[in-house]
Amino acid sequence: MIADDDPGIVDAVEMLLEFEGYAVTSTGDGSSVLNLSGELPDLLLLDIWMSGEDGRDICRKLKEDESKRHMPVLMISASKDVRESALDAGANDFLAKPFEMNDLLQKIEALTQKSA
Repeated sequence: MIADDDPGIVDAVEMLLEFEGYAVTSTGDGSSVLNLSGELPDLLLLDIWMSGEDGRDICRKLKEDESKRHMPVLMISASKDVRESALDAGANDFLAKPFEMNDLLQKIEALTQKSA
């Protein structure tokens, strides 16, 4: 699942992941992932800076929720300086924008292998 308010990023990443065989859902509203129930995504690609929301706060809330804590979170941001705070918020990994698609695929594969 992709949570990012930049439609260009969402479209590009969604197309790449679907081409690679992943089933992808997306949202421009990061806080909507807090309402997920039932079968959770295998991974959440979460932008740190979204309109009016901080992805780190969303990540903290996910990791505090017993039913969602195990879901891997890969945080992305245009700012390279937030890597430490993303990991402190509970993110499993971090990737700075703009990123190489191969780097994204490697991180996704590593995180989904761990949870499989």
